Amino acid sequence: MNEPVPSPDLQGVRPSLVQLTHVIYGLHAVAVVIGVTSSATVAGGFVFGLPSLVAVFLNYLKRGDVAGTWLESHFVWQIRTFWFTLLWLVVYGLLIITIIGIPIAWILIVLLGLWVGYRVLRGWLALTGVRPVA
Repeated sequence: MNEPVPSPDLQGVRPSLVQLTHVIYGLHAVAVVIGVTSSATVAGGFVFGLPSLVAVFLNYLKRGDVAGTWLESHFVWQIRTFWFTLLWLVVYGLLIITIIGIPIAWILIVLLGLWVGYRVLRGWLALTGVRPVA
C-alpha cells in the first residue's frame, strides 16, 4: 500500500551535502527577496545581506567536500554569482558618481538584480534535478 518513495541517485554524493547546497541556495534566495521587498536593491541585498554572506562563507568552508563531484559546479556557480555581482556593483557605483551615469547605472543595477535572481533560480532548479549547473 504505502511503498517507500525511492530517493534519487545522488551520484555518490552524501545527502547532507545536497541538503547543505539547498540551504545555501535558500540563503541566496532570501537575500534576493530582501532586496525586492526592502529599500535595498536586489544586487545590494545579495552582496551585502547577511544571508548571502553566510551562504558564501559556507561555500568556501565546504568547497573541499564537494570537489570532484557534480555539486562542485553548484559551489562554483554560487561563488561566481556573488563575486561578479559585487564587481558589477562597484562598476555601477562608479557610474553613479558621474552625473551622466546615474540613469544608466540604475537601469544596469535593475538588470543585475534580474541576473542574480536568474542565477539563483537556475542553479537551484539544476540542484533539484540532481544535475550539475552549466
